[in-house]
Amino acid sequence: MQTVITGSIAYDYLMRFPGRFQEHFIPEALHTMSLSFLVDDMTKHWGGVAANIAYTMALLGAPPKLMGTVGRDFGDYRRWLEGNGVDCSTVLQIDEVFTASFFANTDEENNQLAFFYGGAMNLARQYRLADALDAVPDLVVISPNDPVAMIQLCGECRERAIPFVYDPGQQVARLNGAELRQSLEGAALLIVNIYEANVIYEKTGLSLADLSARVATVVITESERGSTIYSAGAAQKVAAFAPHQIADPTGAGDAYRAGMLVGMGAGLPLPLSAQVGALCATYALEEVGTQSHRFTLRDFVERFRARVDDAGMLDVLLESSAAT
Repeated sequence: MQTVITGSIAYDYLMRFPGRFQEHFIPEALHTMSLSFLVDDMTKHWGGVAANIAYTMALLGAPPKLMGTVGRDFGDYRRWLEGNGVDCSTVLQIDEVFTASFFANTDEENNQLAFFYGGAMNLARQYRLADALDAVPDLVVISPNDPVAMIQLCGECRERAIPFVYDPGQQVARLNGAELRQSLEGAALLIVNIYEANVIYEKTGLSLADLSARVATVVITESERGSTIYSAGAAQKVAAFAPHQIADPTGAGDAYRAGMLVGMGAGLPLPLSAQVGALCATYALEEVGTQSHRFTLRDFVERFRARVDDAGMLDVLLESSAAT
């Protein structure tokens, strides 16, 4: 199965604030807010939603094609991704700009304030699937990217009858109601977290039932409360995997998406695919950095089966890995 992951490819600058953000917000003075948080540490990591998803899919033995725009500083990052099995042949390097950068500050309760510099990602609107690929892929994932590029990619998938997953993520803040309504129309899968879902409801005027009528499958994640799959008129709750520790929450959602996509691509039932995603998210939670987690497929399946009876269905992942 040929899956193409479109979206951001970025450097992540992750910071930790030794306190609680909410203690520093004065509700009646938010209109004049001016805050600076002194952090104890900062680390730089590989990141970007599309690259994060592709990285974990490669760990699971199902590397996709990564499609996005990067800048002249991408050389080391390309070597990292390709060294971990990610196909970067459809990554477009634009030497006039720098690669996008994500700046995230996380407090002691794992609340997060984040800012994103688009850089080369802002030029993704000039890069279409038809430009990147000779053959039609089996599935395209449209994750956070330049907003215009996201809208265009959804339209291109509809025009060419290419199944697509719509994962607007943080860009629900930039997209208006009409753009969100237009983009999700006809998606095979819509996946968002609970906050993003509420933003979509408010901006579009659509209810969860309305979304389910427009999209075959809707998945809403809720961090440690797990996720819920809405498909074929039914709701199925999927529990989270308890982590050994929480080092940093950044990238857990991307890892979840990777696991679910690999499970679906392997023909696993939706709930089981979501459980694979949940364990991937836990691995990401246990490390600082969105591409710092590692596992062998055998270790992954063993840890999975310690919690969930998959009736042997995860053997397909092991068999796929052995075949390659």
